[in-house]
Amino acid sequence: MNNKTYNGISAPYALWCVVFILAPLAIVAYYALTDSTGAFTLDNITGLSMYADTIARSVYFGIIATAICLIIAYPLAYFISKTKASKQKVLLMLVMVPMWMNFLLRTYSIMVLIEDSGIINNFLLSLGLSPIHMINTPGAVIFGMVYDYLPFMVIPLYTAMTKLDVKLIEAARDLGATSFQTLRDVIIPLTNSGIVSGITMVFVPSVSTFYISQKLGGGKYTLIGDVIEMQFQTAYNYNLGASISLLLMVFILVCLFVMNKFGDIDEGGSIV
Repeated sequence: MNNKTYNGISAPYALWCVVFILAPLAIVAYYALTDSTGAFTLDNITGLSMYADTIARSVYFGIIATAICLIIAYPLAYFISKTKASKQKVLLMLVMVPMWMNFLLRTYSIMVLIEDSGIINNFLLSLGLSPIHMINTPGAVIFGMVYDYLPFMVIPLYTAMTKLDVKLIEAARDLGATSFQTLRDVIIPLTNSGIVSGITMVFVPSVSTFYISQKLGGGKYTLIGDVIEMQFQTAYNYNLGASISLLLMVFILVCLFVMNKFGDIDEGGSIV
């Protein structure tokens, strides 16, 4: 393939990247580094310190949700990868089915489950047990994150586990390794790329989410996504909203750097 043919094929993708990736990033950076008159300023960046607690809470919730997703998804992905090929397709479809439903509907379905008068508490009352207050709590917000983003953890882990060389696992057991040692020294290192990809794909949206915290947290636990929405939809302070968005972009770039550095999928290759 000569250079002219290659350039002709790649031109639409390059145009797409410029229009829908680079241009929006440039606009966000412009608003983040200017004031309402268009003059250059760093006040928007330095003003982020007032949202230190919100940023810390977002990262804290995101870390917990990501850890829970990893704990649930790892054995689930391993189980799916070890079933018959025909069953794997069905099980993967069951994992992805919730993603076919609108994000807002999924969040409302959680509210129906965990409200004070919801399905779970009504079931507890029918058993003669006391109801549990779950809605409008940090646990409800984290539960919503786990429910909505769990498939993003399962899929990359499953992909990595399908590439496991069974002979290496058998060799470890033949050499006297226990199940835990095999998991620690063989399986986890060989699925490192899936772990890193899954963590990134769950952590980034968990940190930047806003609708989950509003509906399941009752607006009591403001996250960084809530602040961005408020600046654009209510306060109309596009400059400050853009500066917070720029901070999220830095998070994403750091995560991508980690993925490229520690999450190689193929020999000599990288995820991104």
